[in-house]
Amino acid sequence: MEKAFVYGMSVRGENFTDRIKETKRLRLNFENGMNTILISPRRMGKTSLVKKAMGEVDNPEVKIVYMDIYDCRTEYDFYNRFASVLMKETASRSGQILDNIKKFLIRVSPKISFSPEPLSDISLSLGITPKEYEPEEILNLPEMIAREKGVHIVVCIDEFQQIGELPDSLIVQKRMRGVWQHQEHVSYCLFGSKKHLMTNLFQSKRMPFYQFGEMMFLDRIPTEDWIQFIIGRFEKYGKQISPSMAERICTFVDGYSSYVQQLAWNLLAETTDTASDTDFDNAVDALIAQCSGLFVEQTIGLSAYQLNFIRALCSGIHTDFGSKRVTSQYPLGTKSNIARIKKALMERELIEERTDGVFLSDVVFEKWFNREFKK
Repeated sequence: MEKAFVYGMSVRGENFTDRIKETKRLRLNFENGMNTILISPRRMGKTSLVKKAMGEVDNPEVKIVYMDIYDCRTEYDFYNRFASVLMKETASRSGQILDNIKKFLIRVSPKISFSPEPLSDISLSLGITPKEYEPEEILNLPEMIAREKGVHIVVCIDEFQQIGELPDSLIVQKRMRGVWQHQEHVSYCLFGSKKHLMTNLFQSKRMPFYQFGEMMFLDRIPTEDWIQFIIGRFEKYGKQISPSMAERICTFVDGYSSYVQQLAWNLLAETTDTASDTDFDNAVDALIAQCSGLFVEQTIGLSAYQLNFIRALCSGIHTDFGSKRVTSQYPLGTKSNIARIKKALMERELIEERTDGVFLSDVVFEKWFNREFKK
């Protein structure tokens, strides 16, 4: 069933808007074997963009494999996910999965579950441990498969920042880079939802993945493109919205793609014929209520100093946190304590550093916080 607006999942078809230049560039990278690192703030549509570019590659000699490693907590969690997705996605039919395993992973005893539903995914458990395979053997699987099948494989890894969270992460990264940089028939697209972790993995000269591929920074979709998209979706569902109201949606959520779609959907649901100011206010209330549970979880356990730091950000203060002007209004403790506050809030993904100061990472969190923690 087609949806008017899509959020909280990757966006496809008519729900995907703009990103023409980025899609073209990513598709060219896929087709020409270029490694790509995709970095952006959260809720900007990275996964949707990658899947859009994947769908536009029409070359039988290019095989694209997508995997999400968000729940991988150990090195061999990753190797099992990496290998199982490769076995499934490089098989032209379900029966060929076992052929792949017999050819490329002969020392494992796989468990395969086939769902009776024709479009359901096949469940594959390989149970790879250090006893069966060294890390380098698993990391080299895509090169072996590509050579055997006479194709170029593009491996797209979502939530790649998890690699930086693994035990002995630096050793794991060195292994990956050491194997992957020598592969001639494989390229990689690495992206994730935690900007500061991704930036540390790929932009620090001391890290193994420094200069591993082309860096793509995903920014906001222009408001004028959103306006036309929102008006068109309202019209398709027999309702009206003015250009200024569509722009108001974008302004309220600062152009963050997922939030634009979510607020637009809330407004569509509130609208009978033509979107009004009252409808917009109700849509905003719904958006904040929908996100409230997550935000409560994110703020549980924050100290008074940390809450004061967030209050300062909400009031428009983004630099000079140790100045008397700031600390007289928002007690933050010593300068060393301010540094600890920033570090702790950054690790929680609540704030981010930009060239012009420190800002809250989530624009809707800011709206919610102003309601819940008014001084």
